Amino acid sequence: MEQSTHAGFFTRRFGPPPRDGAPNVVLVHGLGLSGRYFVPLARRLAAGGTTVFVPDLPGNARSRAVVRRAPRVGELAGALERWHRGLALGPSLLVANSVGCQVVAAFAARHPRLVRRVVMVGPALEPGAGGLRQCGRLLADAPREPLSLLAVAAGDYLVTGPVRFAASFRHALRDAAESFEGHLARVVAPTLVVRGEGDTIASREWTRRVARAVGDGRAAEVEGAAHAAHYSAPGAVAALIQQFTAGGQT
Repeated sequence: MEQSTHAGFFTRRFGPPPRDGAPNVVLVHGLGLSGRYFVPLARRLAAGGTTVFVPDLPGNARSRAVVRRAPRVGELAGALERWHRGLALGPSLLVANSVGCQVVAAFAARHPRLVRRVVMVGPALEPGAGGLRQCGRLLADAPREPLSLLAVAAGDYLVTGPVRFAASFRHALRDAAESFEGHLARVVAPTLVVRGEGDTIASREWTRRVARAVGDGRAAEVEGAAHAAHYSAPGAVAALIQQFTAGGQT
């Protein structure tokens, strides 16, 4: 793993250096977190020779100091676009978890030429569910996740800070209510929506709704996983992604 900073983003890279025309993957984390919980998946995807980038979004974890306040979802998508162009990556496979799916949906809707395919793992937040209900779903999911993930998340939340986290949560709720599904409708890249079968945050009905909202969308489930299926079942998620990028059915 190589670590560096690009456009203010703390960035991890797995696999070979990026090459013109070679496939690359960008992994986008969820609310208040860092890219650390994507490391197991990144290693598996890079094992096949793919270049994988795992940034910390501005205002979060090791990119916290890049901005003075918590960015809105649209601002995060804009920052991701500047980071992406600065690295001259070309069309990427974007893989996101939770609220990161909202960021990627905005990015893909606005910059379709930079997107090869999209994978959304446990897309959140569901419109109309309300803040208290969403918090309840998050608490219900926690016992279903590995203890090692809870430790990673707790450390990231402490670095990001409760004020930033609360502001980001409000921004994400507003985006879910006002913009997310509109962005999904404008995504032209083939999209796979993945759900852990035990996910209490992204319901089966909601993930299928997300897949239907995209012009070329499909849904899949991972047995024995919850909201962070990419962490608890990285091998299964990597296999789904590899099958999806090869053009196979999931």
